[in-house]
Amino acid sequence: MRRGRLGQNRSGWNAPIPRLWLLSDARRLPDPRAAALRLPRGGAVLARDMAPALLRPLAALARQRQLALVVAAEGRTALALRAGLHLPDRRPARGLLPFLLARRRRRPPLLSVAAHGRAGIARARRLRADLVLLSPVFPTASHPGAPGLGTLRWAALARRAGRPVIALGGVNARNSRRLPPAASGWAAIGGLS
Repeated sequence: MRRGRLGQNRSGWNAPIPRLWLLSDARRLPDPRAAALRLPRGGAVLARDMAPALLRPLAALARQRQLALVVAAEGRTALALRAGLHLPDRRPARGLLPFLLARRRRRPPLLSVAAHGRAGIARARRLRADLVLLSPVFPTASHPGAPGLGTLRWAALARRAGRPVIALGGVNARNSRRLPPAASGWAAIGGLS
């Protein structure tokens, strides 16, 4: 995969932005540990809607396999696990302020923001997020019948981000070749599990 011109990081996160992201999902992939074992080193796991009892074992697995772990919507949990934080686009995150303060005091943990349009992109810029997960690029099983942005509209939104943008939504190993050059990587649930 080509690395987009927007792949330069301006937030202070001093490690490379992962190019391959596995997302958990309460319905489709409630326990991502087996799929995480197949990720290459340097990949990332985004823990969304996971049972709390699974988070510590997942964090240990991520450290062992040299994967970035990012926890969705729970800033204090992310800090306790020494993980990054992902901010969903359409629901609030708890513990955001302690997480943002921790980013100022020490090596910043990874901060990602979900976006489905211009408002999400603007939010990522305001928060100085390290990256944006922009979706859906293609039609996806997570939202049956909903259209994807398509590669042209996705690329136009990605150019506005001013930070690395990860493509999400209906992406798999086969169609990832169709992603625009602005894509710094891609994320999937079914496409990686």
